Amino acid sequence: MKRTFSAITFLLGIFWAATAFAQDNFWIQLEANRTLAQAEAATRAYDGTLDNVNGFRLGASGWYTTALGPFSEEQAGQVLVQLLREGSIPRDAYVSDGTGYTQQFWPVGANTLTASTVDTPDAPGSDAMEEVAAAPVEPEPAPEPEPEPEETRAEALQSERLLDGEERRQLQRVLQFYGFYDAGIDGAFGPGTRASMAAWQQSRNYEDTGVLTTNQRAELLTEYQDFIDSLGLASVTDEDAGIEIIMPTALVGFDRYEAPFAHYEGEDGVRVVLISQSGGQSTLYGLYDILQSLEVVPTQGERQRRNNDFFINGENSEITSYTYASVEGGAVKGYMLIWPKGDEKRQNMALTAMQDSFASTGDTVLDDNAGLDQTMRSVDLVSGLDIRRADRARTGFYVSDAGAVLTTADAVAGCEQITLDESYPATVTATDEGLGVALIQPTQALAPLAVAALSTVEPRIQSDLAVAGYSFGGRLSSATLTFGKLADVSGLNGEDTVLRLALDAQDGDAGGPVIDDTGMVLGLLQSDAADATRQYPDEVSFAAKASALSEFLATNGIESAALNGSAELTPHALAMKAADMSVLVSCWE
Repeated sequence: MKRTFSAITFLLGIFWAATAFAQDNFWIQLEANRTLAQAEAATRAYDGTLDNVNGFRLGASGWYTTALGPFSEEQAGQVLVQLLREGSIPRDAYVSDGTGYTQQFWPVGANTLTASTVDTPDAPGSDAMEEVAAAPVEPEPAPEPEPEPEETRAEALQSERLLDGEERRQLQRVLQFYGFYDAGIDGAFGPGTRASMAAWQQSRNYEDTGVLTTNQRAELLTEYQDFIDSLGLASVTDEDAGIEIIMPTALVGFDRYEAPFAHYEGEDGVRVVLISQSGGQSTLYGLYDILQSLEVVPTQGERQRRNNDFFINGENSEITSYTYASVEGGAVKGYMLIWPKGDEKRQNMALTAMQDSFASTGDTVLDDNAGLDQTMRSVDLVSGLDIRRADRARTGFYVSDAGAVLTTADAVAGCEQITLDESYPATVTATDEGLGVALIQPTQALAPLAVAALSTVEPRIQSDLAVAGYSFGGRLSSATLTFGKLADVSGLNGEDTVLRLALDAQDGDAGGPVIDDTGMVLGLLQSDAADATRQYPDEVSFAAKASALSEFLATNGIESAALNGSAELTPHALAMKAADMSVLVSCWE
């Protein structure tokens, strides 16, 4: 902090009390800084424009000063006036007799405290002094309060010795929490702890002595305590759920019951969900599967199911979540912590507290009908939690006994993950942009109920047909049929690999099998996105022909079943066959 004495007032004092100085060397003090790093930077800057720049430590106060000199008393006054007139130095610079100046840090290795005064041939004479003396004297502003003196390293070590073992370990824990310390919490302040203290001091622009002063320790611990207070970690006992746990009560509060969950929510996106229901291992395993279909349990992250418990880590660009549940004494109990991204330190602290404190208070579990009315409001909810929906959902159909699937290329473009029936991961093995189709393979072999039989006969124009598809993006558990007619056996531009259909298809139907009344596949319904430059009437759709699909499959090592002359199926049998060969293809971006 800079001193605020008026330079002019001080000069007048020289005239009025010149005999007050008992030393031969006088200095023009320019500014004082709290840390050595700040003082070195300031002194270096002055040294680039002024002569006779020096830097000293100010006694035991812990501060550092930048000063010009040494001068005689008269020289100091004259130089001060000249530099003030030039605007070369701060207006609050003043003449000092050097009382309190101790170890010199600038120039490095110099010792000018006992040196002779410097010559000042260009200093102004008596005229300049008279000019200053004649200048009006402005009221001197009230001096700023002096900062509380900081301890020297020796004094800091002395105060540190008064700490007991737990206080020393707590300092290590806090330094570790802020990322400065990575060794054991033992209360021994060795090289690792000293280095971490120095790193913390540097981050706060303090001199990096490696020993925290009393004030610095108080600052560090107060900051940490404020951080903890912002969470409001406190034990909560939910008697209806039969669970006791520490949770961040400053961020969440009880909201509602929707069996098997007790919801605790707040305004900052933080959520705690307690899990409580009767049951054993089968209930635990079923819960493990259901939870992974929820939006608050992202697909990325480690997860593990064991005999009597499970945990699930989930993470995406918006949230992280942690879920734990265990079975004991005929009850499944657990908890879930959902936290917005970007606040990992507080999330980790809250999660650690929850993990260490979670306990069942007995056999009590939530009633099966707790919050039933609210739970039944939407098919997109599971006990008040949103079901995770794919970014894009289309249809495909099985073309091999191992579970290979044909679908539209648009269905799998740009996907981070692809699933079949929202359960089985799959990968793209081939695409044909001209046909607008893609071949995908499940990562594990599947046994489909039915495999598509591709027709080898050109269908008749105006014959009846249907497309099997997940019209509503998987909201229904099975593919449905949309009926129409064959409008043409070629595309609008005469393409011989395309059928033109007269039926009103939905986006979710794209990639589905186009079948005749015998259940044979005539083609694959193309996506409207295949030609984004045109807008067709709702009843106009297009399909890649079965013959072109057969060639595509053969090129990629799959021999498709080809049957003709089958008997006409009843509407019910046709719907069943179409549903058995069709599969929901989901894209997760």
